[in-house]
Amino acid sequence: MTPNRILPDLQCSLLCDDIRQEASGNLIFLGVIGLIRVPGIPIVAPKLCVVNRWTAGKGNFTEQVRLIGTDGTTVIRKSSAKLALPDPIQNVTNVSLFGQVEFATAGVYYIEVLVDDVMKLRYAIPLVVVPQPGAEGAAEQA
Repeated sequence: MTPNRILPDLQCSLLCDDIRQEASGNLIFLGVIGLIRVPGIPIVAPKLCVVNRWTAGKGNFTEQVRLIGTDGTTVIRKSSAKLALPDPIQNVTNVSLFGQVEFATAGVYYIEVLVDDVMKLRYAIPLVVVPQPGAEGAAEQA
């Protein structure tokens, strides 16, 4: 008996500044983010993209992507998308776009990726304040 539904594996998940598509259909990731360095807070990120690639599943599923605050529980942004894998040898790539994301505090934020309410991955995105060189001197001269 062949199963008609297999929960997919999350092959990868990346947070980046932007994603472009070539004429061939291949994706180009711009500014892959592992750490967010900012000159001060609060700050607004004009655009954040989360790209997820699903494989080794069979059936129809719902993906959820959540950006979690520094308290570890507050959902700052979330997205939901459908995906279909008719055969386990196929894969699906979903992109979630979050626009105008305000970061009010420094600390560790998290990306959570779920499929059909099953947590597949939770990874940390630290946000650190790195003052710009000469920023204090420039403020004093103004």
